[in-house]
Amino acid sequence: MTTPRSYSRHGLNAPMARIKLRGFNAIDRRTAAARETLAFRGELIAALGGEAELSPQRRKLVDMAMRAALLLDHVDAWLFEQRSLVNARARTLLPVLVQRQALADHLARLLDKLGLDRVPQKVPDLTAYLAAKYPGASPEPTDDTAARSAHTVRTPVKEA
Repeated sequence: MTTPRSYSRHGLNAPMARIKLRGFNAIDRRTAAARETLAFRGELIAALGGEAELSPQRRKLVDMAMRAALLLDHVDAWLFEQRSLVNARARTLLPVLVQRQALADHLARLLDKLGLDRVPQKVPDLTAYLAAKYPGASPEPTDDTAARSAHTVRTPVKEA
């Protein structure tokens, strides 16, 4: 009679369940992978014109692209740790390579849907900014300030 195999849990069941329930908010944002993923998300949002310009559909696509990039990075890291990517007995590539390529294609399709061109952010002109910042102030200079600036003569200072 053979001894029963000792199964060990990999310890990822609980974190994966939290991610499925709460999304990316369940991940500890202090880790290097989370910081890199959040930086990627910020770059995507900035390239699409900023947070205010994103529709809910595009925001969801950005989140999906962020998760796909995170998964792809982890799969790539795991693949680079392997001694060989070829199953010597069957003389085939590891099946995870096919899954990795599917992830890469998924990420490429998401990025294609979001657009490959950078969208400039809408920046308000100076008068609109000043009107929003100082609601009671008039944007045009008064007559006495214009007269004072026209009559002001600046003399150069001589160095000793």
